[in-house]
Formats: sequence, structure tokens, C-alpha cells
Amino acid sequence: MNKRIYVLGHRNPDTDSICSALAYAELKCRLGYDAVAGRLGDPNKETEFVLDYFGVQSPELIETVKKQVSDLDMDIVQGLSQSIPIKRAWNIMKKTGLKALPVIGEKDKLIGIVTLSDITEKYMDAIDNNIIADSKTSLHNIADTLNATIIAGNQENFNTTGRVLVLSAEYSQLDSYIEKGDIIITGNRMDNIEKSMELGANCIILTCCNMVDGFIIEEAKKYNCILMSTQSDTFTIARLINQSIPVGYVMTSNGIITFEADDYVEDIKQVMMNSRFRSYPVVDSGMRVVGFISRYHIIGQNKKQVILVDHNEMSQTVDGIEEAEILEIIDHHRIGDIRTEKPILFKNDPVGCTSTIVANSYFESGIVPSRKMSGLMCAAIISDTLKFKSPTCTYLDQITAEKLASTAGIDIDAFAMEMFRAGSALTGETPMELLTKDFKEYTFGKGRVGIGQITTIDIKNVDEIQDLILESMSKFCSDGNYGLIMLLVTDIMNQGSEVFFAGKLKDVVGKAFGMEAKRNSVYLPGIVSRKKQIVPTIANALE
Repeated sequence: MNKRIYVLGHRNPDTDSICSALAYAELKCRLGYDAVAGRLGDPNKETEFVLDYFGVQSPELIETVKKQVSDLDMDIVQGLSQSIPIKRAWNIMKKTGLKALPVIGEKDKLIGIVTLSDITEKYMDAIDNNIIADSKTSLHNIADTLNATIIAGNQENFNTTGRVLVLSAEYSQLDSYIEKGDIIITGNRMDNIEKSMELGANCIILTCCNMVDGFIIEEAKKYNCILMSTQSDTFTIARLINQSIPVGYVMTSNGIITFEADDYVEDIKQVMMNSRFRSYPVVDSGMRVVGFISRYHIIGQNKKQVILVDHNEMSQTVDGIEEAEILEIIDHHRIGDIRTEKPILFKNDPVGCTSTIVANSYFESGIVPSRKMSGLMCAAIISDTLKFKSPTCTYLDQITAEKLASTAGIDIDAFAMEMFRAGSALTGETPMELLTKDFKEYTFGKGRVGIGQITTIDIKNVDEIQDLILESMSKFCSDGNYGLIMLLVTDIMNQGSEVFFAGKLKDVVGKAFGMEAKRNSVYLPGIVSRKKQIVPTIANALE
């Protein structure tokens, strides 16, 4: 069975990040893998429009890929009733190789744990012969454990409060040997059996017995004494009877440490180190056991498997990536700083959109993408290339989008205008939301840089919130310890960007582009691509 693979875009996802993740996850599923798309943030207005337009649900929010208990190869065990004999629990442990089993009560809720050491300790320490009475062992348990047949009496008659005795005394000594309520183990000696009944024995176990005299049966009924027989010898029965005590008598019920499937492995390690237990039940919200883990499960832990799309930098990826196994990277940006333990598939093509790479992966595999996935990938290409006007756009982007549009049944010009209009409104969102909705971090020679980008068809509206944007950027820069924060407000219609900036390295912006920057902003005509026009220029200026 294939392990689940998470296909993840970058933080503060844009349309390409989410659509390429959805499309590549579907491709992997059609190739026989268990893949699911995830997102690292809320979709923006443009992406929401695209998802709604094609009737596709937004991917699950993935906050971290740190190893969790659910990633471990936990032992799957069936809970035991507290009434079953310890012999049966022992046999289950021998068969499964497990050293601990859960004990369950009403509604299958965990009430205790029985371990191999619990059983052996109680069995070895049972030197007094009152354990059957003390543990309130049932008649059924005794008969089951001894493989004995009940000849007379039933559970209602079984109310022993006495000891377990092997009848070895002479007939003349029985008066001082047997007490009321005792359980007697004996061979088929009629005189001793009858005398034991007279003295108040509650249960008599006949060993090496094939047939029982009818007179003895009637006497048992007369004295309300339980009579059972077994073909095993007296020594064997004496050794086995203590194995009939119920699991509930030996189990640990106080101070049990449990974990849940979504607990993180790094958190439970410390708990295990400070605990005397060796095995720990994993329970659901209703305290029902779903498995057992021990220290050795931590040593042989599995990692979450992920495929990264539309990014390859640590600052942009999911939390806990260092604990995950990266299988593939599908991207169209510069080579970043993500490291892998072993060689992987790394597709990094100089095209305008990751969805272009994903779509051609479909075609190379001989698989026609569905209408919905074709629509998502086409929308992503239109978005990333600003309908083929961005300098990042290639011929491959355009012909791929046209092919996808045909499958999706959309007109590119009409759809693009509708999509841009839906995602370009600057009202209804806070300055911080505008800054962080499509935000990426970079580390250059002289410092840490954050660059956000939004698109609009009416850039004039930005003048109304300019001061608020700059105020938010200054605070965000200080709180996040950035050397430089930039926000590109890109005018789709006029092919230019108003660039806002803040931070101790802000002077580099005007110098980098050879323009005078006033009020911490500058208009850059023809600048629409963060990846190809902004990042390389700022990087060179800071090196």
C-alpha cells in the first residue's frame, strides 16, 4: 500500500501555488499514488474565484509536516475485557509478540493496561492461596483455564471466600484442613470428596478424571457444591489455576500515559524518557484505543512524504520540512536552499508558471487532465504571466494555456478579465492582508528581504491607503527582523508597478532601479514580475 504523499505549494499561496498542487496531486493519483494537495495559507480573492468557477474545493490547510504519532508503524491491538483470564492474555502476547495489551470497558473505552511483567509478577508472587477469592475470579474463567467440565453447580453457586487447596491430607485430618468456601483440587477419592463437601467446600476439581460417580454428583447438589472434572493431573491443575484470575485484577489502571494520533513525535519523546512505562496506548477523542507504541517505534519512525511545487526555498516552505522526506520539487523559480537526503526528481524549468510544467507532465505521461484541472492550470498560467504579458512568459506557457483552455471550455480573454477583476479589488482588506497575501522571503548578501505582490486593474485606489500600507510595512519589518520589505502593486492594464518599501536597507530600492524614491514608494513602468525583474535586481544591489 502506498503511503500518502502531500503536494504542497508555498506560504501565502497565490493561484499557481494552489492550482499546481491540486493538479499535480491528481496526476500522481492517476499514476497510482496516494497523493493529496495541501495549502500553507488562505487562498486570495483571485484563487477563490478560480476554485469556485471550476467547482473545486480548496486544499486542506497543512500547518506542519513534523512527524506525528500517526506516522509511526504502531502496533494494532484488540482490547481485552477485564474479565478474561490472564492465561488468555498471555497467549495473545505470545502469539503477537506484544508485551502490553489494552483493557477496555463500556463503549470500548480504555480502562487499563496489562503487561507481560504484570502477569508474571502477579503469578510468581501468588504464594498465598487466597488469590482466587481476592481477585473474584469467575467459575467460567477457572473452567476455561483448566479445560475442565462443570458437572454440578453454576456461577450462582460459586461464592468462594476461601483458599485453593490440594487435598493431600489423610481423611482423619480433613476437619482441621478444610474450611468453608475452599476450592479443593483432588483425585477421584470418594471418601475425601464427600467429606470435603460436608465441611463446606464451595468447589471441588477432580483431576485425572474420565467419569464421575453418580452418587458424588448427587452429593454435590445436596451440599450446593460445584463439581468439575478434568483429565489433567493434580500438579498441572495446581499450577494452572492461578492463571484463571481476571486481567482486571493485575492490570495497571492509575497513571496511564496515553497519546493521540496527531501528537508530535518530538513532544512524546520527553514524556517517554521520564516515564517508567515501556508501552503507550494511542487513543482517539473517545478514549478508544487505536494502537500501541513503544520506544522502538520512535527509533524506526516514518517521515511524511511531500512534493513541493512552485517553490524551493526554506523560508517559503511548510513548517517541519526538515523532518519530512521530500520526493520531488516542481518549480520555475531560482534554485533555493532546500537540501535533501538523497537524489530526487527536480523539475525546474525557466517558464512563467509552475502549472505549465505540471500540465506538460500530464502530456508526457499520456494522460489528459480533467476539465477542472485543465481550467485550474490554465487560470494559474494566465495569472502568473499576466495573460502572457509578463517578461517571464514563454512560448511554452502560451501554447500550454491555449491547449488547457480548449479542454476546460473557456475563452482566455474573457476568463482572464473576469478573473483579474475578481482578484484586483484593494478594498475590503487590511494593509497587512494586502502585504502578506502573496509574500515571499529571500536572503541576500546583506540581509533578509521580504517581497509581497498584489495585482489590480485600478491602481489609483492604492493612493487612498498608501500611508496605512507604509505604517504596516514598517511594523512588519521591525517585528520580523527584515532588512527590507517591499510591496509591489502591479497594474495589469498599464503594465507597471507601484513599489512601496521600508526597512534599514530601503535606500537600495531607488539606487537599484535608478529612480528617485519619494515617500518610500516609486512607480516602475514595465516592471510586473517579482521573480524576473525585482528579485535579481535587488539581489545584485545587496551583494
